[in-house]
Amino acid sequence: MFIAVKNLKKSYTTGKSKTEILKGVSLGLEKGQTGVILGPSGSGKSTLMNIIGGVDLADSGSIRVDGLELAALNDDQLTDYRRDSVGFIFQFYNLVPNLTVMENIEVVANISKAPLDMDTVLKAVGLETKKRNFPRELSGGEQQRVAIARAIVKNPKLLLCDEPTGALDYETSRSVLSLLQRINRDLGTTILMITHNTAIGDMANVVYKVRSGEIVETIRHEETTAAERIEW
Repeated sequence: MFIAVKNLKKSYTTGKSKTEILKGVSLGLEKGQTGVILGPSGSGKSTLMNIIGGVDLADSGSIRVDGLELAALNDDQLTDYRRDSVGFIFQFYNLVPNLTVMENIEVVANISKAPLDMDTVLKAVGLETKKRNFPRELSGGEQQRVAIARAIVKNPKLLLCDEPTGALDYETSRSVLSLLQRINRDLGTTILMITHNTAIGDMANVVYKVRSGEIVETIRHEETTAAERIEW
C-alpha cells in the first residue's frame, strides 16, 4: 500500500473535557489511485487528512506513506516530507494577492527538489494565457486552478485535496474534478480527497465513509466515472 493507516487515534482536550476525533481509523490506498474520504462536517475527515499530510500528529497508531512511518519523524523530517512529497489543495485558494499566477506557482517551484516545467504545468491547468494575471483578475475556478498548479508543480507523490470544489459552482466544480482526474492519469499522482459530496465518490478507486471518527463503510470501484459525467 502507498498509504497504510492502522488504528489511528486522535483526541483533543479542552479544560477537563476530552473529545475523541479519530477512533481507531484504518485505511489503505495503492500508488496511483484516487481515494475519497466522505463524511459530514465534524466527522474527523479533515483531521485524518492533516495527519496523513504531516500537518498534525496522531495520539497513537501507524501511518505509512510510500514506506515512510510518519509517527517516527521529528519536526524537521516532517517539514521535509511536506515539502518534498505532498501537495495540498484547499477549499479556499490561499493565493498571494500581489503575485501573478506564475509567481504564485514559482514560490513553490523554487523550494522544490525536482519541480515540473512551469510552462507544462500552466498548460496542464489551462492557464498559459493568464500567467501574468493577478488573482483578483481571475474567476473562482481559475483561482482554484492556480492552487492546483501550485500543488503539482513540485511533482508530489501525494496530492491531498480538502473540499477542493466546496467554494465553486456546479460546472466549475466538474471542470476542476476533471483536471484532478487528468493529473492522476497523466502524472500518476496518488490523490486523496475529502468531501461531503457523495457524487464525487464515483470518480474514486476507493471511498471511505467516515462518521463520528470511524470508518463505517469502504467502497471499492473496479471502474471509475469520468468527472464530466458526475451529477449532483
